[in-house]
Amino acid sequence: MFQKLSIAAAVAVTALASPAIAQDKEAPAPIAIPAPPAGKGQIVFYRPGGMGFAVGCSVNEKGQKVSSLGAGKYFIMVTEPGRHEFSVKSEAKDTLALEVEADETQYASCKIKMGFMVGRPDIRPATEAEFRKSKLKMVDADDMGPGEGALRPEQVAAALSGAPAAATPAAAPAPVAPASPQQ
Repeated sequence: MFQKLSIAAAVAVTALASPAIAQDKEAPAPIAIPAPPAGKGQIVFYRPGGMGFAVGCSVNEKGQKVSSLGAGKYFIMVTEPGRHEFSVKSEAKDTLALEVEADETQYASCKIKMGFMVGRPDIRPATEAEFRKSKLKMVDADDMGPGEGALRPEQVAAALSGAPAAATPAAAPAPVAPASPQQ
């Protein structure tokens, strides 16, 4: 009898505590996407979490890596207006052609689908509403490609604050060797 009462009490305490614990969690802040620079367009690439979390979705343009997208990540690419073709590849290749207009923000989603041996990336146009539904974090700068276009976190912060941002982080000056004494 005592054991049944103990179990019932534990269940009741857990049930009553769950809503209080849930209220303690703060809702994540909405993701702020800056407007594209005047005369340029931008594309927000994102990958919702889910299947294939261990497989990356590497977005390429003209054969050059723009950035990799891990599960639950996004990046912003600023580009010239016009037609752009992006590709993603693992055991299969998928492409997406977008017509980017000046002062416009477009969205593109990369999902991992079932493949024969490994997940197969699938890239497609998306909407801002679809992007906003996902709980996402910005891609780390070390996952971005060497080419220009993908905004680094400090560039996004500068764009949101209205401050100019350097295109790439400045390199530290090389150390100067001390002069050797003359004899």
